[in-house]
Amino acid sequence: MSILTINVVFSTLIFGLAARIYIVPRLEQLDFRTVMTPILLLHAFRHLGLMFLAAGAVFPGIPERFAVQSAYGDFLAAMLALLALWAVRAGSRFARLLVWIFNIEGTLDFLNAIFLSNVTGAERFMGPAYWIPAFWVPLLLVTHYLTFVVLLRRTPDADRGTARTT
Repeated sequence: MSILTINVVFSTLIFGLAARIYIVPRLEQLDFRTVMTPILLLHAFRHLGLMFLAAGAVFPGIPERFAVQSAYGDFLAAMLALLALWAVRAGSRFARLLVWIFNIEGTLDFLNAIFLSNVTGAERFMGPAYWIPAFWVPLLLVTHYLTFVVLLRRTPDADRGTARTT
């Protein structure tokens, strides 16, 4: 097992525990907008995945297949997060749909990046960008999970993109 795999597993476990202790018990009390705003703001930072294409952020020789797909998949997730954030904050009737689109694309992007990292051996070329999969990806994976939990719960106002307020 690689050091990166150990870092990803432990970081995901720690973020998952924090979510289980501090967030999950309160999810039912919070409305859709309140939960989704900070999650979408975090994911808007996924433009940082473009670092996989930047000389100096990664070592020469990083597998192009990994770097390009991970960078642009993250950038697309960031753009979708911003679009969903706008819809959520505006109370758009399309908010839930846009959050679904963002969450599915973002989750699939991470699964693809993890797979490609393993099959291409990208880990040894990550250089300073190593913190992205070791720290940032686990946090965002946990928030993708939380988003699925929120999207799948039944609320009286689910079709409008909002939920009950407290």
